[in-house]
Amino acid sequence: MIKGLMISAPASGTGKTTVMLGLLRALRDDGLVVQPYKSGPDYIDPAFHLAAAGRASFNLDTWAMDDALLGGVAAQMDGADICVAEGSMGLFDGVATRGQAGFGSSAETALTMGWPVVLVIDVGGQAQSAAATALGFKSYNPDLPFAGVILNRVASPRHERLTRLGMERAGVKVLGSLPRRGDLKLPERHLGLIQAVEHPDLEAAIAGYAEFLRENVDLEAIKAAAQAGPALTAHPLPTPPAQKIALARDAAFSFTYPHLLEGWRAAGAEIAPFSPLADEAPAEDADLVWLPGGYPELHGGTLAAASTFKAGLRAHAETRPVHGECGGYMVLGAGLTDKDGTRHEMTGLFGLETSFEKRKFHLGYRRAVLDAPMPGFEAGAALRGHEFHYTTILDEPDEPLARVADADGNPVPETGSRKGHVTGTFFHLITGEAG
Repeated sequence: MIKGLMISAPASGTGKTTVMLGLLRALRDDGLVVQPYKSGPDYIDPAFHLAAAGRASFNLDTWAMDDALLGGVAAQMDGADICVAEGSMGLFDGVATRGQAGFGSSAETALTMGWPVVLVIDVGGQAQSAAATALGFKSYNPDLPFAGVILNRVASPRHERLTRLGMERAGVKVLGSLPRRGDLKLPERHLGLIQAVEHPDLEAAIAGYAEFLRENVDLEAIKAAAQAGPALTAHPLPTPPAQKIALARDAAFSFTYPHLLEGWRAAGAEIAPFSPLADEAPAEDADLVWLPGGYPELHGGTLAAASTFKAGLRAHAETRPVHGECGGYMVLGAGLTDKDGTRHEMTGLFGLETSFEKRKFHLGYRRAVLDAPMPGFEAGAALRGHEFHYTTILDEPDEPLARVADADGNPVPETGSRKGHVTGTFFHLITGEAG
């Protein structure tokens, strides 16, 4: 195993993504080959990691993934000098019910991989008291290796001095101190960060983060804190659902877990990207069309007018499978109403009607047992995935695809749909359960 670190925090919104991107680029600038990871279910951050590290980032998810898949994802670090993972939410936040390998927290990922935690703490509005937070996180699980803290949003030299004093008294190592700066925040929208491809000048932003970290953290101490954990058995990543896959890929369709695409390619599948926003039809000789999630609600008018895309998709669906996830599922429906109340006509392969006019928050892990086949899986297969959107379902008239439950086993109404060769789900597929 290659040495690594987990960048985490007590809670969301503390600045760990800024630290992560700056650290990835700073280490890369120092000549290291850096392998980024994301702990938990996130399909936006890995694209930012790729831009910063120049190497594809992969999700490590101890709720959704079994040990074999974790080993397959871990194997993607081959050839790297150091691994850096970004946590999700707070360090110990997970679900109540055990999944395939655990409860899904960033701490659990760090323990599995043997990587020490660097805790990013927002010290705004406190000084020595921040040490109590750090000490609590350091002591909560004594088996979890703890590298130290990076103080964020420090107001002044006096504030830094007092905060460091508290950390010294608590026996917590300070790896860096970041002055408060309002210009470092990444742009956001309703699902979190905007997509990496939409950032107006991502390269300049990441270079700025790296310079900021280099000026204010001890990079050598961070490198020295990295540790290698136990070796995980390298297993193949998930196999492809078809030989040639036409994959929608643009600003409206971009949320696919990287380990799936890597597994498909590694098994010899051909992935043929196309852009519905550019009114491109899927490849005529594709065996499967896959519409990932994304932000179709921001492009309703463009998609409604994409006649070449619609005609090509409908022609494909007459004889061969089409699958959509979340935003892709909405586009397979009859209509999508945007936040302003304007209805846009979608492809009509389902009778599904969705709306963003009155937003309803859906978030969490999903376990689905298929009532019918979908690409890559037979009826009766159990799938693990994640749902995250603000869609209200106005009508879902087609046959349900699956019985879907949350992480605690409670049924959820978003069952997905099936009709002819077409299937769709609101959850993003992570993996199938081993039979």
